[in-house]
Amino acid sequence: MDISVLMKLRSAWNSFCRNHPRFPDFLRDVKNRGIPVGTEVTISVTYPGGETLKAGLRLTEEDLELLQTLKKMSE
Repeated sequence: MDISVLMKLRSAWNSFCRNHPRFPDFLRDVKNRGIPVGTEVTISVTYPGGETLKAGLRLTEEDLELLQTLKKMSE
């Protein structure tokens, strides 16, 4: 990956963290507690007009392997 792309990504992440300071704390708490197989993840998006879309999933061993791979890529 191009270093300039990584620098832009880091800058964007830092800006995101400034705009949403509780979200990185949430991610850190989840990381510290761990994510065992069977963990449920629910994502909800509510649009300004009030419409809400939701999706939920129960993590499998394969899902956790993907998360570990992504974690290693970010180190």
